[in-house]
Amino acid sequence: MFSHIFLGVADFDRALAFYRALMPVLGIAERFCDPSRPWAGWQSAPGPRPLLLIGTPWNGQAQAPGNGPMTAFLAPDRATVDRAWAVALAHGGTDEGPPGLRPEYHAHYWGAYFRDTEGNKLCVACHEPETRR
Repeated sequence: MFSHIFLGVADFDRALAFYRALMPVLGIAERFCDPSRPWAGWQSAPGPRPLLLIGTPWNGQAQAPGNGPMTAFLAPDRATVDRAWAVALAHGGTDEGPPGLRPEYHAHYWGAYFRDTEGNKLCVACHEPETRR
């Protein structure tokens, strides 16, 4: 459905450190990084798309997160949601809603919400029932 999602950042190095910590938790591989531009991208397997890109805004204007836009990453299970939220907060993210069941969306929706180091709102969600071991 998506080609790519681009998130504007003001402090590329800080944002890069945040996403380099978060994306492996979700099994998303870094595809490229060009600090001279600056921008970086990650892709899900089997690739090459969709891509998540971070970088300074193309128009040269200051980065500013919107009120309403949110990028949500799909997690295979609830434990991954929990780990991603913890990693995000440990790497400079801010809490917008801890991991938990959100039955107002549907019976099995397990999600966590946070902002990256640049103020972009993110979500990690699992749509599967809880697995018993």
